[in-house]
Amino acid sequence: MIANNIESAYPTHPGSLLKDEIEYRGITQHKLAQQMGIPYSALNEILNGHRPLTEKTALLFEAALGVDAEPLLRLQMDYNLRQIRKDSSFKEKLAQLRKIAAVL
Repeated sequence: MIANNIESAYPTHPGSLLKDEIEYRGITQHKLAQQMGIPYSALNEILNGHRPLTEKTALLFEAALGVDAEPLLRLQMDYNLRQIRKDSSFKEKLAQLRKIAAVL
């Protein structure tokens, strides 16, 4: 749900919120990755928005930081949908499918 039907110009990747949270807490990415049992590179890619947050990693963040997994996963889903909706070739494919469905 979007307040007043206004969307931000850029979708928020959950990694950016998690990155702010760990910086605020003064936790290093290396230490957090070690505690979560994931490679540092994977953690860094999530925090920088280059890798999606999965259900498993969301639950790991929840356990490590006490941040609820569900809102993080909703942010990831919104991010994914908004990114794919900007893809022109996928938009074209959707338009073709809608034409076919309209005939049925």
